[in-house]
Amino acid sequence: MNAEAVRERAGSLPREPGVYQFRADGTTLYVGKAVDLRDRVRSYADPRSARIRRMVDRADEIEIAVTDTETQALLLEANLIKRHQPRYNVRLKDDKSYPMVQLTDHPAPRIEITRDPDESATVFGPYTNKTQVETVVKALRETYGVRGCSDHKYENRDRPCLDYEMGLCTAPCTREIDLESYGEDATAVERFLEGETGVLADPLRREMEAAAQEQQFERAANLRDRLETVEAFHGEGGEAVQSVGDERAVDVLGVAVEGGDATVARLRAEDGKLVNRERHTLEAPNADASSGGEDGGVPAVLAAFIVQYYAERDLPDALLLPERHGDEEVTAWLEAEGVSVRVPGAGREAKLVDLALKNARRNVGSRDECAMLADALDLETRRVERIEGFDVSHAQGKSAVGSDVTFVDGSAEKADYRRKKLADENDDYANMKALLEWRARRAVEGRDDRPDPDLLLIDGGEGQLEAARDALAEAGWDVPAVALAKAEERVVTPHREFSWPDDAPHLHLLQRVRDEAHRFAVQYHQTIRDDVTTVLDDVPGVGPETRKRLLGRFGSVENVREASLEDLRSVPGVGEKTAETIKSRL
Repeated sequence: MNAEAVRERAGSLPREPGVYQFRADGTTLYVGKAVDLRDRVRSYADPRSARIRRMVDRADEIEIAVTDTETQALLLEANLIKRHQPRYNVRLKDDKSYPMVQLTDHPAPRIEITRDPDESATVFGPYTNKTQVETVVKALRETYGVRGCSDHKYENRDRPCLDYEMGLCTAPCTREIDLESYGEDATAVERFLEGETGVLADPLRREMEAAAQEQQFERAANLRDRLETVEAFHGEGGEAVQSVGDERAVDVLGVAVEGGDATVARLRAEDGKLVNRERHTLEAPNADASSGGEDGGVPAVLAAFIVQYYAERDLPDALLLPERHGDEEVTAWLEAEGVSVRVPGAGREAKLVDLALKNARRNVGSRDECAMLADALDLETRRVERIEGFDVSHAQGKSAVGSDVTFVDGSAEKADYRRKKLADENDDYANMKALLEWRARRAVEGRDDRPDPDLLLIDGGEGQLEAARDALAEAGWDVPAVALAKAEERVVTPHREFSWPDDAPHLHLLQRVRDEAHRFAVQYHQTIRDDVTTVLDDVPGVGPETRKRLLGRFGSVENVREASLEDLRSVPGVGEKTAETIKSRL
């Protein structure tokens, strides 16, 4: 839209509070709130930043919703941002992208790292460093013997499992420990996760010192590394949390911004005790602007986070901030809810804000493989948070299947894996097109409960990519797609090809996604092809098990046909005579 079109649209809008959306081809680009819709939308005829100017140029319509109050507009804006994830807004990432630790509601609680906690469980996190969480949970289990098995396995045991032998569990399932003693250990684990670092650090330190005295230096070094991880898990500053005023619950926010990335660290204090620390990543496309307020800087990040985070959560009694957010609507909302907002300059509260800032700076702007991939491919997003990888597998067109795997922040998100049985067709391009058309139409029609990915990765070369892009275009799903060819590990895009160095982290990320998509497709293909008759069934001496081994070894009947006698004889159950029979019959 040009300036004249924006002014013309603004002139028809009411002078009432509400929410407006800039949209292009049915996709929401930006969501904003306004006390006066007409004046606010008219201001976009002369945008204050280059990025917003590009957004306005790209938009083809402006959609509005009138609200009764400014507070309603504030909350509606937060809901729309969460629903549409518009590219040009400061937007909070979904907590489900990060791991959490839960202790289940059970007579013998189970400890578990999860992204989808039980409603009845005691939950801690989310955390941004999964490796650190895994190290800490293992140390907790080794120290306190809290179980990690499922309730089903717990209920059906008549003797302790391997975890008991390895010292990871005290086996409450068979009452090797009574439930009262086990409960005390589980409480100690909970105390650590609430912030009492010494509950775990002290026994680890004693064990490390004992190992050193016994000259078990390798074990002592391992314990030292684990101790460092444990001590860093909750950060520093516990001495600052003695009292934070008369409020029962106080949240402390720290913000760090670099380019279009922002991190908000949130510390939670209840009754003068620090009970939780977490970090949240935001995409802040205008946060590096020199101006504050709605269009850039730390104030914009604070205002966006406060509304989006607390719109669905209980507000604390007080918020401690590093600086004012500058949003009058947010201020009015917090005042109406009875929340005290302070920007401390000295004392214990200032120490807490400094700690929150330290936690935020630990995460922001890291040049990880997800950010490097976005830069290398020149994508609009700052980081490729979600990647979906696709591959197809079949045996000469028989038992054709497709895989759709998901990676979040560089790690496999197996709960979001999907697979599809395809029509039998000996055409890799047609199969790939059918697979992508299935995924795209589900997304467009709202039948897929997963968020749209930042990137689609196709296992193959230019032909597979073109087939996939044809499917995306026909379905109207606007998601960038690239392919990764196996032979030379070339990254194929619609406009060019890349040959990245072998040690490039962003190439390794794509390789992991591609290899996992291939593995998942082959696995599914193998599970269904056993029910399919092949020409191998007509070969004397080749029974169902031998056929399964042959197809598992060579992947398809065509590859079996091309295999040498020596290769055939390497398959268990295939002797010299059977190998010769296979060669002659095929």
